[in-house]
Amino acid sequence: MVTEEGVPAAAGAVSEVPRRRASISAVVICGNEEAGIRECLASVAWCDEIVVVDSLSTDRTVEIARTFTPRVFERAWPGYVAQKNFAIEQATREWVFSLDADETCTPELRAAIEKALESPGETVAFRVRRLVHYLGRWIRHCGWYPDWKTRLVLRGKARWEGEDPHDKLVAGGPVRDLAADLHHFTYKNFSHQIRTINHFGDVAVEQTRARGRRFSYLMLVLHPPVKFLEVYVRKLGVLDGLAGFVIAMASAFYVFSKHVKLWEAQHRGHLRPPPP
Repeated sequence: MVTEEGVPAAAGAVSEVPRRRASISAVVICGNEEAGIRECLASVAWCDEIVVVDSLSTDRTVEIARTFTPRVFERAWPGYVAQKNFAIEQATREWVFSLDADETCTPELRAAIEKALESPGETVAFRVRRLVHYLGRWIRHCGWYPDWKTRLVLRGKARWEGEDPHDKLVAGGPVRDLAADLHHFTYKNFSHQIRTINHFGDVAVEQTRARGRRFSYLMLVLHPPVKFLEVYVRKLGVLDGLAGFVIAMASAFYVFSKHVKLWEAQHRGHLRPPPP
């Protein structure tokens, strides 16, 4: 037997063929993300395919995405769950790695994925640890870390489920954990966080009303301080410095805003001033 370099192999030696990992489609949904989409897509350029689904951006998001892949789909926004399911349906490789436009794959996560896919066995999905960067630091408490998320799935073996904006990728088989981080740049600044809270609150209230739940004055009074203590004390947000305090306060404000918005929705039409 002769080796690839043309040198005769030693008698009795067994030729070792490098194991090739399974192929991967990286799938990203986005909308007006020109500030971060380049970093996101560059972090998964090692994948065998990149699929981008854009919700009719008005900035340079699509232009930037097309420098990484020809597989860019422009589609009106139908909601988080529907858009993400459409996105994974466009993937053509064996495994699908789903990211948001404000996330990046770390070199450690890439190595963990490639090693795991050399011999996945019966596993149909892998969870990764999501580590959030906010207000100049990595958040390791507040209930934000380790934020385990199912993101790598065998194509055709998982679907996005849940209620917008709280979606989750649900696999139809065994799931394993990868001890590596996916970086999440969740908010650009505090103003961005407040805008997101306002948007998520609107969505949550519509779902709450659809389930028949009504406004409670007692919950309006009790829920926000309880939420603050949960995040800042029980989940050790105090150890994340100023960022931890901001996250705890913002979490309390989020639940407060949902209760107020629910009250407004139930009294719509009765809030206008009387005629002069």
